[in-house]
Amino acid sequence: MDITNVSYHFPSLLHMEENQVNDLIEENETSSSGGDQHFMGCVQIRVPQELFLALGLISLVENILVILAINKNRNLHSPMYYFICCLAVSDMLVSVSNVVETIFMLLHDHGLLDLHPGMLRHLDNVIDVMICSSVVSSLSFLCTIAADRYITIFYALRYHSIMTTQRAVAIIAVVWLASITSSILFIVYHTDNAVIVCLVAFFCTTLVFNAVLYLHMFLLAHVHSRRIMAFNKNQRQSTSMKGAITLTILLGVFILCWGPFFLHLVLILTCPTSPFCNCFFQNFNLFLILIICNSLIDPLIYAYRSHELRKTLQELVLCSSYFGV
Repeated sequence: MDITNVSYHFPSLLHMEENQVNDLIEENETSSSGGDQHFMGCVQIRVPQELFLALGLISLVENILVILAINKNRNLHSPMYYFICCLAVSDMLVSVSNVVETIFMLLHDHGLLDLHPGMLRHLDNVIDVMICSSVVSSLSFLCTIAADRYITIFYALRYHSIMTTQRAVAIIAVVWLASITSSILFIVYHTDNAVIVCLVAFFCTTLVFNAVLYLHMFLLAHVHSRRIMAFNKNQRQSTSMKGAITLTILLGVFILCWGPFFLHLVLILTCPTSPFCNCFFQNFNLFLILIICNSLIDPLIYAYRSHELRKTLQELVLCSSYFGV
């Protein structure tokens, strides 16, 4: 792929489809010398590479702080925060891949770096594996956290025997192994439309899973909150619901930020020749900005919803400022 192309951020699993879309766009442009006003009226938003770099660096620093905070504060050493830590690592994969890719693009554009096409292809594949691993692991950990909150609410007395540290670590290992393996397979077979179908199906399945779980949680928790008014159990119920609400916010932000990307995949399968879809394809870099924003927003949600995490983050920031001075 040409590194000077504005759509270089396009994942490898869509290389073939991207070329097809570009050919169609060129055909439409050459065949419509003022006649096809619908296509020519498309608005393409240009995103400067410096914006990718700035957002990627901010997101990277934020997620590193979250991981350090969870590691530092022993009160946060619980399965839910282990899963949140892994979610932060998933966001870091997007940030790191974006920063590395943008730096190479800027260096190349300014004539400071000349990469061999083979080396560039390998770099592109590594970055795409990181991005695919990020989306698959993020969806998986959102489901895992939802299941964890479900157990906390409805099996409160047995929670610590069900969700042990050993089981949490095993779940984390399985999720990462499955995410990396599937991502490598996606990149290897990126020319097959079945890869896009699998990604979209996985996205929809996890959304349905989370929706059903959250609906059940909030409905039954509402009933329980009226019946359970004694001692510490009420406090535990309130704390568990707060965690469920936090994860609902995280899921909502994920859908808003990643939704256009998955809609892009669906349109590639359903209407690659439509003028409307061509207009949508031209703004792919804007959808990537939304994906990076998801990695940037998540740490803010963690800090806003958790007093303990927020306090630890403040200590880390003050400590780093002190030593920086």
